[in-house]
Amino acid sequence: MPKVINIEPTPNPDALKFLVHPAILKAGSRSFKDFGAAVGDPLGSSLFGLGKVTSVFYMDRFVTVNKEASAEWSDLIDPICEAIEDLKLPEDATGDVAAQPGGDADATLERINQLLDTRIRPGLAGDGGGLEVISFDGQTLQISYHGACGSCPSSTSGTLRYIEGLLQEEISPSLRVVSW
Repeated sequence: MPKVINIEPTPNPDALKFLVHPAILKAGSRSFKDFGAAVGDPLGSSLFGLGKVTSVFYMDRFVTVNKEASAEWSDLIDPICEAIEDLKLPEDATGDVAAQPGGDADATLERINQLLDTRIRPGLAGDGGGLEVISFDGQTLQISYHGACGSCPSSTSGTLRYIEGLLQEEISPSLRVVSW
């Protein structure tokens, strides 16, 4: 069973990052924006069941929980820790791997993901968030923010523009990045 070893604030005041040991996923991530999406996921369902939770995002060694703006962290922290620590880890915990689109954009998308993996995702994970590539048509990259980034105002402005600028410099000046 995992143990919460630390709780960190994120740039989003309505999100906290719960560091866990051992890892709860060996690869990938899970992201849920409501209880319905979390059905079938023991941790997601449990956390939404607490009420006042607006999203759940987790990776290997952390869980980010967003709360309603009117909710108090003092009422939620202990129940969240208990839900995480009650999680039964399967022998082979693995995350879902997103399917990549086919076609001519594959090589470019692979380069984009390499840049995101090395220069963007570690920073977002450090703040309790992440991003997923939703689609790429060769000119427009559609992404979705998760965890603390999912409802943070800076992710839809400054961070999005930074990602677009990086990809325009490294991949193609005509590349556009939009948030889903």
